[in-house]
Amino acid sequence: MLASNSRFNPLVDKLSLPPVPSVAAWGRAYDATKGPLIDLSQAVPGYPAHPEMLRLLGETASSTAYTGYGPIEGDQSLRDAYGAHVAEVYGVPLAAANTHITSGCNQAFVCAAMTVAGPGNTVLMTEPFYFNHETTLAMMGIKTAFVACKAEDGFLPEVSAIEAAITPEVKALALVSPNNPTGAIYPPQLLEAIFKLCQDKGIWLILDETYRDFLPEAGQRPHGLFNLKGWEETLISLYSFSKSFCIPGHRLGAITASEAVIGQVAKIMDNLQICAPRAAQGAVAAALPLLAAWREENRQEIGRRAEALKAVMQQLPDWQLDAIGAYFAFVRHPFAGVGSAEVAEKLAKRAGITCIPGVYFGEGQQNYLRFAFANADAETIGRLTERLKNFSLS
Repeated sequence: MLASNSRFNPLVDKLSLPPVPSVAAWGRAYDATKGPLIDLSQAVPGYPAHPEMLRLLGETASSTAYTGYGPIEGDQSLRDAYGAHVAEVYGVPLAAANTHITSGCNQAFVCAAMTVAGPGNTVLMTEPFYFNHETTLAMMGIKTAFVACKAEDGFLPEVSAIEAAITPEVKALALVSPNNPTGAIYPPQLLEAIFKLCQDKGIWLILDETYRDFLPEAGQRPHGLFNLKGWEETLISLYSFSKSFCIPGHRLGAITASEAVIGQVAKIMDNLQICAPRAAQGAVAAALPLLAAWREENRQEIGRRAEALKAVMQQLPDWQLDAIGAYFAFVRHPFAGVGSAEVAEKLAKRAGITCIPGVYFGEGQQNYLRFAFANADAETIGRLTERLKNFSLS
């Protein structure tokens, strides 16, 4: 935690510095004695964007058509393409009017949170939680309350625990599925039970689905919430184009919600950024239908990487793989009583493996490390066996 400085906004000043750069610094201190650094820290696609994606980006970036301001809600071409895409994914008649394009999914969360909650209100989250969601709410003066998720439950929340946490101050519940940091995939029936609870209690369900393109089965519908009566008054779904198209640097995300919510988001977006990056919007609008087969190949590749990590962990009885899915694995380290930040720092500097300490996802996660296994191919993941087997804190 940083020292307080009264000249700064106290809601921002009290936050710690972003965690990913500190982990990267640990990796830079590694001397390569064990071989090349294995980076399992920040979640980035471990393979390049498709050549056609790059061609389209180059074409749109050099076009004067995309140098001016665009519609606040997003360029019509991408809203049309994405509206059709989500309608196909969920099997419901969603349309462009139900979509709002943002600069990445983090901005989508900012907009969603500001739409439904204000200073002094509370947003529920599950723990482990995605740290950017927690800090976003904190710096806006929105309170957070947490529903603990247990390893023995696959890090899935109990509906009864959510219900017990809903107080009059709670305006929304924020979930991530597939989950960051654990990788846990929320079954459709669980999401439906949670949705109906939120609906009954009159609170919003903000569902971050950044990693929905990496479910274990091809064509698997993430949930049926958009089929439920009255979804417009309860559900706000968030998405990122970063992982599926391998373009995180172009910062492009989306919100799917009722037209009423989209109108509220437009007010916020006009003050945040006016419009999302337009060249990327034009490129993705064309690439969305063109690269469906390539995205399916990537989904299969991520599955192979997950299997490779499972094989590694089976050879390491002292290390426990408590959850895995989509991009992430939540791994229990074997050093009882030692903080996860200390373990992660020494793992980076001594073994050449960077990962995120569990404590960054909640104080109760000191025994865990988050491995972003999608960053590395199966061969590289295989090298973890010897490094973890021989790793020691002393």
